Amino acid sequence: MIVAGFGFRECATHDSLADALRQAWAAPTVAWFATAEDKADHPALVALAAERGVPIRAIPAANLEAQDTKTHSARSLAARRSGSVAEAAALASLGAGARLIAPRVISGDGCATCALAWKDTK
Repeated sequence: MIVAGFGFRECATHDSLADALRQAWAAPTVAWFATAEDKADHPALVALAAERGVPIRAIPAANLEAQDTKTHSARSLAARRSGSVAEAAALASLGAGARLIAPRVISGDGCATCALAWKDTK
C-alpha cells in the first residue's frame, strides 16, 4: 500500500499540491493522502483528494514529531518539530513497518511538499 504525505503553507493551491504529487510519483495511485491534523481541511487538499478519489488522514502533531524523516527542513523543524511534515505524515499514517519510498519533493512554487511511504499489508 502506498500513501502520499503532504506538507504545505497557506499559499498552497490545488496546483501546488498536484505538482508536488506528480514530482513524487509519475503515475500516482495512492490509498490516501496524509497531512498534519490542522491542515487536513485545507480547501486545496480537499479538492485534490476529491479529484483523485482518495480520503485524507489527519495526523496529530505528536505522531509527526515521532517520525524519523530522511530530509530535514529548518522551517519544518522550527514550526512542526519534524524534519519533513510530508515524510512524517506518510510514515505515521501507515504505522509500524512503513518505509519511505520517495522523500519529500517541493512544488515549483515552493508552497507544498509531497513524500510517499509504503507498507506491505499482506
